[in-house]
Amino acid sequence: MGTVSLSTGQEASAIVAIAAESREFDGLLRHARSGSSVELDVDFARSAEISGHRWLLAANGPGHDLASRAMRAVLRVQAARAVVSTGFCGALDPALRAADVVVATEVWSGTNCFRAEAPGSGQAAARGAVVSQDRVATTAGEKAALRARGAAAVEMEAGAVASMAQDLGLPFYCIRVVSDEASASLPLDFNRFRNSRGDFDRGRIARAAALRPWTWPGLIHLSRNCRRASVTLGDFLADCRF
Repeated sequence: MGTVSLSTGQEASAIVAIAAESREFDGLLRHARSGSSVELDVDFARSAEISGHRWLLAANGPGHDLASRAMRAVLRVQAARAVVSTGFCGALDPALRAADVVVATEVWSGTNCFRAEAPGSGQAAARGAVVSQDRVATTAGEKAALRARGAAAVEMEAGAVASMAQDLGLPFYCIRVVSDEASASLPLDFNRFRNSRGDFDRGRIARAAALRPWTWPGLIHLSRNCRRASVTLGDFLADCRF
């Protein structure tokens, strides 16, 4: 696939999807009939034709600030007919299992509550409120505290994406897939390994894991969950009608 440079209005009415990591799009890109890398000031950007719709996929790292940067970069060059915050999430509802898809009814970010629309789809998905916070919910205890308000899942980017979509009057969707269940504590506190930009420093994570071999089974399990979850999410998104 080649690389393209878009100008505003060149590809009207694309579905714009914002994630933290490119691997969160792996399952969706399995459905692409064509696609090209896009020159944008983000970590990953690709234009793709999927299920008869033009998508622009962008990933720029975890958290609100990096998601906002991704949105600004995309919308400078691409008119959007819908905006989708997507990728992995932590389950808060104990009934959710790894690789379950969650379609948000609303996104809670700080004191803000943003309404989220539901796509048409023939596939099953859980529905509920999603908490968007600028940190990883690493322990079962933290997830239980967030669940007390009644939310179904927690993630890190949707609040920023929802805020910008609302300001611009764009339809907003939050469609996530569970990577870790409500009862699961993560093997490492990934918040400790974010750099000054806000990214997870993979080198520091690898060194921390090397010094803590008892974390390896949990890290391998999480990685397998993520691979399976990406496929499930991609199948769901490819079936959506926005």
